Amino acid sequence: MAGSVRRCLLLACLLTSFAFAAQAVECIVPAKPGGGMDGACKVMRKSLPATGEAPGAGVKISYLPGGIGAVAWSSVVSQRRGGPETLVTFSGGSLLNLAQGKYGKAAVSDVRWLAAIGVDYGMIAVRSDAPYRNLRDLAEAMRRDPGKITIGVSGTIGSQDWLKVAMIARRANVDPRDLRFVALEGGGESFTALQAGHVQMISGDASEATQYASNGQFRVLAVLAEQRLPGALSGVPTAREQGFDVVWPIIRGFYMSAQVSDAEYRRWVALFEQTMASEQFQRQRAASGLYPFAMTGAALTEHIHRVVEQYRRQSQDLGLVR
Repeated sequence: MAGSVRRCLLLACLLTSFAFAAQAVECIVPAKPGGGMDGACKVMRKSLPATGEAPGAGVKISYLPGGIGAVAWSSVVSQRRGGPETLVTFSGGSLLNLAQGKYGKAAVSDVRWLAAIGVDYGMIAVRSDAPYRNLRDLAEAMRRDPGKITIGVSGTIGSQDWLKVAMIARRANVDPRDLRFVALEGGGESFTALQAGHVQMISGDASEATQYASNGQFRVLAVLAEQRLPGALSGVPTAREQGFDVVWPIIRGFYMSAQVSDAEYRRWVALFEQTMASEQFQRQRAASGLYPFAMTGAALTEHIHRVVEQYRRQSQDLGLVR
């Protein structure tokens, strides 16, 4: 009897999840196509269960760039966009901008934090025909003439891509204020600018490099991880290996409108937990260049609060915010 009840409950949960996933779902990417946040939406589109169709059927990806996430945030918080079928992808850069007040008078509690699906790491890349063979070569060039190298980053001064370079520059005894930065909108635009020669190096994310560096046009000089990463970038040394003690992890995940009901939110949390336990999702996560990190619901919300507060203190120490 107990076994029959459990089977019935399991079947009911699966049918509810499948029906929910089969609805028209919008996944908003707050950047231009091609970057890590775009990749997060594509992972879920390929992984979410659906009935009678391919995984993730019915998931529409929309691009809403502007302000490195500020436009998408404002649209959802103001209820111009959003609802129980709308997800917005975020990254560590989104949390940093939130901590620095770049989303205006925004608070962590303005949205519902749904799920973190993986972790990414920072990286530094140049074109394959650049004279820099490793991070030490690049740092030496920065020391000789800090203003000569044009650096492409997502966002402006204080963004996570800016901070990655600033920390490396400081360890090379270079003042970050002497460097030349070009503000771009997302990792896809950064690699496009690098390929076209508009910038000489970029600061971005390892998952983006996994997508773009395999064609031989780019050289990844360093990953900002504790140890070398498996997969496509396994041959790339860490910054630490090259004498620069800089590590930059980046969680990737999704949030929803705060106006979504508790029942709808719990249903999405359950669906993400089910999805992230599947082999299909784990294959897609690995293919996208993300590494294991799964957290949902209340636990994720508490984690976001801690991370945003940590970023706020770090930004204050660097004089980026009051």
